[in-house]
Amino acid sequence: MKRFLLPAAVSALMIAQVHAESFTVSDIRVNGLQRVSAGSVFAALPLNVGDQADDRRLVDATRSLFKTGFFQDIHLGRDGSVLVIDVVERPSISSIEIEGNKAITKEDLMKGLKQSGLAEGEIFQRATLEGVRNELQRQYVAQGRYSATIETQVVPQPRNRVALKITINEGTVAAIAHVNVVGNTVFSDETLTGLFELKTTNWLSFFKNDDKYSREKLSGDLERLRSYYLDRGYIHMDIASTQVSITPDKKHVYITVNINEGEKYKVREVKLTGDLKVPEEEVKKLLLVEPGQVFSRKVMTSTSDLITRRLGNEGYTFANVNGVPEAHDDDKTVSITYVVDPGKRAYVNRINFRGNTKTEDEVLRREMRQMEGGWASTYLIDQSKQRLERLGYFKTVNVETPAVPGTDDQVDVNYSVEEQPSGSITASVGFAQSAGLILGGSISQNNFLGTGNKVSIGLTRSEYQTSYNFGYVDPYWTVDGVSLGYNVFYRSTDYSKLYNSDVSYYSVDSLGTGISIGYPISETSRLTYGLSVQRDQISPGTYSVDEIYDFIQREGENFTNFKASAGWSESTLNKGVLATRGHSQSLTLETTVPGSDLSFYKIDYRGQIFAPMTDTYTMRFHTELGYGDGYGSTDGLPFYENYYAGGFNSVRGFKDNSLGPRSTTATGKYAAQGQLQDTTNSPQAFGGNVLITGGAELLFPMPFVKDQTQLRTVLFWDVGNVFDTKCPLSTTQGCNGLKLNDMAMSVGAGLTWITALGPLSFSLGTPIKKPTNSQSQIFQFSLGQTF
Repeated sequence: MKRFLLPAAVSALMIAQVHAESFTVSDIRVNGLQRVSAGSVFAALPLNVGDQADDRRLVDATRSLFKTGFFQDIHLGRDGSVLVIDVVERPSISSIEIEGNKAITKEDLMKGLKQSGLAEGEIFQRATLEGVRNELQRQYVAQGRYSATIETQVVPQPRNRVALKITINEGTVAAIAHVNVVGNTVFSDETLTGLFELKTTNWLSFFKNDDKYSREKLSGDLERLRSYYLDRGYIHMDIASTQVSITPDKKHVYITVNINEGEKYKVREVKLTGDLKVPEEEVKKLLLVEPGQVFSRKVMTSTSDLITRRLGNEGYTFANVNGVPEAHDDDKTVSITYVVDPGKRAYVNRINFRGNTKTEDEVLRREMRQMEGGWASTYLIDQSKQRLERLGYFKTVNVETPAVPGTDDQVDVNYSVEEQPSGSITASVGFAQSAGLILGGSISQNNFLGTGNKVSIGLTRSEYQTSYNFGYVDPYWTVDGVSLGYNVFYRSTDYSKLYNSDVSYYSVDSLGTGISIGYPISETSRLTYGLSVQRDQISPGTYSVDEIYDFIQREGENFTNFKASAGWSESTLNKGVLATRGHSQSLTLETTVPGSDLSFYKIDYRGQIFAPMTDTYTMRFHTELGYGDGYGSTDGLPFYENYYAGGFNSVRGFKDNSLGPRSTTATGKYAAQGQLQDTTNSPQAFGGNVLITGGAELLFPMPFVKDQTQLRTVLFWDVGNVFDTKCPLSTTQGCNGLKLNDMAMSVGAGLTWITALGPLSFSLGTPIKKPTNSQSQIFQFSLGQTF
């Protein structure tokens, strides 16, 4: 109001100068315009040529021009019948310079200034600048920066322009010196202040910044305190007042919260009212609240959510369930009435996908359990979201169900995804004096060209070794989710080109192919059947160990084996990569069939379970078990099918495949077959027919990293070993059958990072129980494997 009093008074004086009598305006002349167009003046002016000008209309004209905000001074004059308007324009802003800001980014500050009307090219008004300065001061005070100062400077520029300079001294955030809760008798001070996110300065405050005062954090702490009482029956708990005091030097804050606890209340009765839409007995099974319990607002609202979801499963997406508590102060009890308003049953109009820039729509749509045209089921919509997350193709998956405009019984289901790397690529080029040029590379893609098919290709070529492999899996060979996969591989090794006793233990040249079919038996489990044929040729080296020569003497060097496999797998994991909830397990039996040169079988089991402890901390327990043996004419499991332990995805802290029984160094006993005695090398890990590994991990967020979706940090305890129930030779070391007290153990920390080339994993582990002859390895890393 005050801003218009002065212009009104001035305009009255000016009009008095114009003329006391009215006159007819024959023309209007405006002087002093620079940037503002004459059209803008005439558009704001309530007088036109030919109008009768009197005192009242001239006052209105002056006010209208001042209201535009373009002018800081206006004079009305008269030249005969011509109305003369002399104006002085407000300056425009040529530039804005901000210095000293850190807590609030320059982009956010410039955006706020622009919203307030302060931006380059805009008309400058000092009142607006002062208002912005005061608002910035309040923002810093809300962050606990009581010593912050903000200075503004207006620098005149040529052509009626000004440059604005804002200098900010943010100061320091006031540290919390004391938090005091007054009025509590039921719960201790330590219990209540422990609920607060705001803490007094402690040795972790340097990392967590939890001793820095913030108005928003205090509001959250007060709500957390109120909820603590309401969840324990104190329905009349009240926060009477809150005092925040600051020391004269503005460096420390004292917080005092005054509360009235009230009395504890119990539940008297629980009632249901409204149109339930589902049998009442089913709804009653969802009631977490029972008569005689201590009243808890959290339990009451959780029950409302359960009933709402149950109605949502029947298509009542807009259902509203409210728990209404009624206190009885006479006997300190509460009656809870759940008012159910199901609304109309909603149907799905369209299912839309956004963000899948690489993955085809069809890959996402075939995972849908909610169908277009059917009623919108909360369960089916969430199940579809979970199936997308389990694919492992996406970093995040979000779903929204907005109502279709113009209808009250239709919704669209919109899934928003963010793609992430779903494969791994490796390449290597090297040269060794003994091996010559070494070229290698492999690619494994779980979402090949966005089709959802899995493809892996590998090639390694050197003077002594050639290896090729190709694998392909179509997870939806049929529309029902029956998968089809096949693979082909070839490996050829010629150690005559690499005569080096340090590595020439044995070589296996293999050629094989296989096919597999998977059949889903439920939403979370499937059966898999496979057939394969493999041709193996063993070529012992001059210094190959006695166990290999013994096997060749008994079984020969060339084998063609036909294998059949059957497996069962189950997964309720919430994500395909870096899961944090659920479990997965698989059981596989593989055996050679009649017509094979060797007769043996292997049984493998893998399992893991995630147990969330808090929102950010999770325990993971995992195990891998294996057993193999020969049957018929084959005595024991062939040595090249042995299990090994140690390294990634096994027992970290130990070298890869370094645990378990150890071979007999070449003695020259099989000289007739070309063996020579080895007097330089020590026994090597030989594997066994029994595998037992497992462990526990604590998953925790990496400090100072906001986006944890592609990172995993763990503390681990690994245990395991390989055993042999049938010693190949009496001289084989560590071949004493299954002895659990020979298990290796290690502890350490690990990190997995999903990169564009695939998962990159590191671990630092140290053995805490080291079996005889085992080899430790503190630092390990891998590309293409996750924990």
